[in-house]
Amino acid sequence: MKLRLLLATFSLFLLSFSLPLSAQTLAVGSKKFTESYVLGEIAKKTLENAGFTVEHKQGIGATGIVWAALTKGDVGLYPEYTGTISEEILKKPGIAVDAMKAELKKQGIGMSKDLGFNDGYGLVMRRVDAEKLGITKISDLASHPELKAGITHEYLGRKDGWKPLIAKYGINLSDVKGVDHALGYAALYAGQVDVKDCYTTDAEIAKYDLVVLQDDKAFFPLYRAVFLYRLDLPQKAVDAIDALGGTIDEKLMIAMNGEANKTKEYGKAAQLYYQSKGRTDVKIEEKSVASEILVLTLQHIRLVAISLALAVLVGIPLGIRAARPGVVGNLILSGAGLVQTIPSLALLAVLVPLPFFGIGIRTAIFALFLYSLLPIIRNTAAGIRGIPPGLRESAEALGLEPSARLTKVYLPMALPTILAGIKTSAVINVGTATIAALIGADGLGKPIVSGLSLNENSLILQGAIPAAILALLVQGAFDLLERGVVSKGLRIR
Repeated sequence: MKLRLLLATFSLFLLSFSLPLSAQTLAVGSKKFTESYVLGEIAKKTLENAGFTVEHKQGIGATGIVWAALTKGDVGLYPEYTGTISEEILKKPGIAVDAMKAELKKQGIGMSKDLGFNDGYGLVMRRVDAEKLGITKISDLASHPELKAGITHEYLGRKDGWKPLIAKYGINLSDVKGVDHALGYAALYAGQVDVKDCYTTDAEIAKYDLVVLQDDKAFFPLYRAVFLYRLDLPQKAVDAIDALGGTIDEKLMIAMNGEANKTKEYGKAAQLYYQSKGRTDVKIEEKSVASEILVLTLQHIRLVAISLALAVLVGIPLGIRAARPGVVGNLILSGAGLVQTIPSLALLAVLVPLPFFGIGIRTAIFALFLYSLLPIIRNTAAGIRGIPPGLRESAEALGLEPSARLTKVYLPMALPTILAGIKTSAVINVGTATIAALIGADGLGKPIVSGLSLNENSLILQGAIPAAILALLVQGAFDLLERGVVSKGLRIR
């Protein structure tokens, strides 16, 4: 009876937290670096001024993930660059703009007018080191294999990225590490690496007195900034985005990136755009830190509650079956264990392009559900297997049917162990749920991802500290639940 009460409680969690938090909105996406966040904020405010309800899904991943989100309709538009479109998306280097638009149209995607600036890739060094070594252009690096490089993970794997670059220039650096874009600047400034890839409008170039090495073999294509949008977007929205064409030059973009790095608020950075156009009437609202953390905490609880409820409803029956000796039980436990070996980012990257999934809460919940299964299945099986043979024989001697022995004897006896597994799963789930922000499902991972993009510890802590407190509260709640549903003599002390 108490186990049924426990399952009913989790079913209510599933029902109540499955209700949508807000009405459907027009979604703007952005990649996980400062400039993309800022352009996303400008697009959000522009569309709001045009009369639309808009959500900005910030930092939802690298090119492949955001592109998949656009083609599936999880976002309606996002900022992109012509070089990336030709090299990475269409895989047609050097394609003309008109031909580019025609190819995108075949996939149901449109391209806005050029925003007015080029943000190409480049390689940067500390100015003092470059002058000391006499390095002014990329080809000079071929004479200095001892230099250490910190290259962003996406650029390491791009078709127009690190490998073809060093092949063209004959560079063979002995120490090349993959590093986050913002953290790479901190590593360069600290002298932990000597060379880093950059976007040419990065505010950190001036901030840290860096020098962009000359692309003397013309490797990098033009990366003109545009917005990619779905062709089923309302025409009024398309017109509003096209109106941004030619209104942002490189100087303004660098200033906005610098404002974001200084204030740690993308909305304030985007406000500079409207100020530069004399639009003092346009204000971008900034939420207080407390209210933002409260909203993100509720979103986080939603993710944890739904995924954990599903894991309980599925994991306990699987654990019961796994408690029986034989091949099937071993396969269940092995399968649940195998899921735990899959890196979370890899699992999300696999799920996003699949039908039914995409970016957002659905994919995040499914991934968290999979990661929550093992402790529940394993503890359920262990609890049932650990029942003394004498008790099993007594239940059989009383003439109880197998189903009655399970519900009236075995499960109540195993309940403390089962609850311990659920508690373990819940606490781990709270921490793991922070990855949901990488695919636009928000939660307490959102300020952590944003903080990593800006290399700002205070933002990271705005997500990390509430997540840690929430994990402690969850553990305490399960301790209280154990006292309420487990017989006093069976409680694990």
